Amino acid sequence: MKAPAKSTAARAASKFGRGTGIPNPIDIHVGKRIRIRRALLGVSQKTLANALGLTFQQVQKYESGTNRVSASRLSAIAGILRAPISYFFEDFPTTNAKVSAADTARREQLEMPETLELVHLYYAIPDEIVRRRFLEMLKAVVQSAE
Repeated sequence: MKAPAKSTAARAASKFGRGTGIPNPIDIHVGKRIRIRRALLGVSQKTLANALGLTFQQVQKYESGTNRVSASRLSAIAGILRAPISYFFEDFPTTNAKVSAADTARREQLEMPETLELVHLYYAIPDEIVRRRFLEMLKAVVQSAE
């Protein structure tokens, strides 16, 4: 008896995952979103790992996309990081969407550790007026450089 033909989605999925050495792009995206959210909240990998009952190495594997995050674990992570589960899938390009080089560059800049640190520090400024003045100062610096 002949095995049924694989669907297009099944063929595409077989390029990634267990045994291929190539993480699925969705797992990589979800991992990046975990890292971004964790960093924005100032939560260390160790703190997140302890809250999940894991080692920080396991959190590193989730964040790199090396290990896939199960639905129940993602739900727990979302609760700890105070984010809806949908947050971890936001901005994932669909197969029909074409992502420009400029969009890719912008996304990479937003994911850089210093960008996350800047945002975290910005919101750590307790006085809203000082925060706004700081933002205006940054805008003036950029405009003077142009």
